[in-house]
Amino acid sequence: MNTDREVSRHYGGGNLLSRLNAALAEDGIDPDHPSMEALAPYDQFHGRGLEATTEVANLVRATASDHILDIGSGIGGPARYFANRFGCLVTGIDLTPEFCAVARHLTQLLDFEDRITFEIGDALAMPFADGSFDGAYSMNVSMNIADKSAFYREIHRVLKPGGWLALSEIAKGEGGELDYPTPWARSAGTSFLSTPEQTRRDLLGAGFNVVRLHSTLEEALAFGARSRAIVERGEKPPNRAVVLMSQEIATQAMANVSRGFSEARIIPIEVLARKPTQASRGAERDPA
Repeated sequence: MNTDREVSRHYGGGNLLSRLNAALAEDGIDPDHPSMEALAPYDQFHGRGLEATTEVANLVRATASDHILDIGSGIGGPARYFANRFGCLVTGIDLTPEFCAVARHLTQLLDFEDRITFEIGDALAMPFADGSFDGAYSMNVSMNIADKSAFYREIHRVLKPGGWLALSEIAKGEGGELDYPTPWARSAGTSFLSTPEQTRRDLLGAGFNVVRLHSTLEEALAFGARSRAIVERGEKPPNRAVVLMSQEIATQAMANVSRGFSEARIIPIEVLARKPTQASRGAERDPA
């Protein structure tokens, strides 16, 4: 099986922009003039949506002079958030052409095209020179990557010495195998989960210092409870990206993830790691 092709096919179902525009119109938003706030329920395609993006941004110190890499940039919600919050440059890379096309369209509508670019590409062989970026982040992407050691080595390569890496991912728990489909995979054939400890080891092996690695399971369960309460009141949930992207499998996918959390089959984690400078090599290594 060509895993890259299967992953891209899973995400790139076609007519994404038309479906997004229809959803915005149903919300009373002009699709040609959306705000960042109007897009937020749809353009943050990862667990807890904008809430998680904000948390990841809170982990780092970015400035307007920084150039940041978004790995698995989707339709660009996190990239636009980072560019707006920090005034920095952001380059996004994603395996799915349709995601990149929609990301460019939305970024142009919001007048961020001078600060954000999107490229189609493979996270294991990125088309960037060594030491290109001051920082990088990735949200709910590594679950589709089997060779995580190679993934982290490639990120390490494109970061400048002292550059940071922030991750928000789903890790494998101790409660048994996960049921499929999920938002990131229709079957176990394109789902590759590591335990939190294996994530730590792979990052260290790639040359990173692990500054912080922690579970966000409590936050995920609380977000799920709040979302269910909102839906029970007859309102739309705060994060609608899974329904937009996953369409017919969305309900089952979200139920499987919810059950996976409650039964400890999966654990959401956030990670902050750093590429050492020559002077500080090993100084921050794995204090978490």
